Amino acid sequence: MGYTLREGLSGFKRAKLSTTISIITISISLILLGTFAIIFANVHEVTDTLKREVQIEVFLLDDITEAQRNRMRDRIGAQAGVDNVTYISKDDAAEIFKQEFGEDIFSVLDFNPLPASFRVSLQPGYVHSDSIAAIAAFIEGLEGTDTVQYRQSLLDMLTSRIQTVLAISIGIGILLAISAIFLVSNTIRLTIYAKRKLIETMKLVGATKGFIRRPFLVEGFVQGVCGGILAILFIYIILLLIRKNVSAHLFALGEYEIYFYTVVLITGSLLGLLGSAVSIRRFLKI
Repeated sequence: MGYTLREGLSGFKRAKLSTTISIITISISLILLGTFAIIFANVHEVTDTLKREVQIEVFLLDDITEAQRNRMRDRIGAQAGVDNVTYISKDDAAEIFKQEFGEDIFSVLDFNPLPASFRVSLQPGYVHSDSIAAIAAFIEGLEGTDTVQYRQSLLDMLTSRIQTVLAISIGIGILLAISAIFLVSNTIRLTIYAKRKLIETMKLVGATKGFIRRPFLVEGFVQGVCGGILAILFIYIILLLIRKNVSAHLFALGEYEIYFYTVVLITGSLLGLLGSAVSIRRFLKI
């Protein structure tokens, strides 16, 4: 173990240039992957925000009693996928009309023709055609319901766009991950190639493949950790500058920042370890 650690860390002195290149390569790969993760998180946050804007309007009969209304609200709120149920009285509806159209309904008519209603907000996971249709059908069957409305065209457009964006995002993420592994593996292979004489000597004196491999795995792991730290510093500084000069709400990290940076560091160590494992395995075969 002592030999493995010494040899793994000695690579930083013996091949400074190739080691530096490996660390920078890992760092760049992590920056790309981290940037993608931030963009993906923000796309997901935006889609959730748009989904929350999709509401079901439940217009009530004029002769509904308060007890019926309360019972109806409780039954709607108990449905799977329902996030919130807001009651809009006839007076509230008149005030909303005045705010939206700039005219008092009573200046046109002597009575208030606007019905009382419920605005039903849904959980993001239930904002799709099948779920909303099922909830709307349930509400239509309740006593006291006049009509149920929701924006079907907006829902269809939103669902289609979200699926397209998520599919493209996942595809880009997979491509970046594969590219990062390939890039790191090839860069670390140059480091191993620079030590080919040492490896050949070790093989001649009877060293096993596992004995030869272990120092390189340690070196790759340490390079990955160093690259992860550089990537974390870069991403942190960029996010800090953006938050100060643009908006603190552009990036949906919040309380997950520590978790995010931890994942970046772990990913860096795994990239270095995997790149070393793949490269030394190919080299030992040759």
